[in-house]
Amino acid sequence: MSSSSDFQQDRHSFSGSPQKWNDFELPGDTLYYRFTSDMSNTEWGYKFTVTAGHLGRFQTGFEILKQMLSEERVVPHLPLARIWEWQVGVACRQTGHQRLKAIHLLLKIVQCSAQRDCDLTLLKPLWQLFTHMENNLCYDMAKPGILLPLHRALAELFFVTENRVTELGTLQEYLLALNTEDHLHRCTAQ
Repeated sequence: MSSSSDFQQDRHSFSGSPQKWNDFELPGDTLYYRFTSDMSNTEWGYKFTVTAGHLGRFQTGFEILKQMLSEERVVPHLPLARIWEWQVGVACRQTGHQRLKAIHLLLKIVQCSAQRDCDLTLLKPLWQLFTHMENNLCYDMAKPGILLPLHRALAELFFVTENRVTELGTLQEYLLALNTEDHLHRCTAQ
């Protein structure tokens, strides 16, 4: 099986028992296959299933949303409030690169949304993570003075979001919603 008719690109060859076969992905929208029998067996052959794309794949969804959020004429037609909720949930549950990509999409949504589009108070768990990182100064020890990627991403998200709510005149409500009562008491005491 291959993604090219000459069987030179993305080639996958299988032979023998079904246990030797494994799932694989081919780029593009066309699959070329060739079945050759050596006549050593009288079974009916092989069966395989081809599925177009993979619904739910993180990278695919990320690329589609990123592209849609980059198109000014598309943004007004998107259910931004629902996308916002989903992405905040993804950013809270995922780790590593997937979390960074979710934060990237949140940043794009903040930049292109109106006040009614997003419940910014949903960022509270990410704000708590960010303030925890700020309090513990999570620096990459291999590069002194350089923030870890997650710390940088959250700093940018909250910087842009704070500027956005300042423009909208809702900064006080936003800050009160993100912080706990205990945190506000500590700040007042300081």
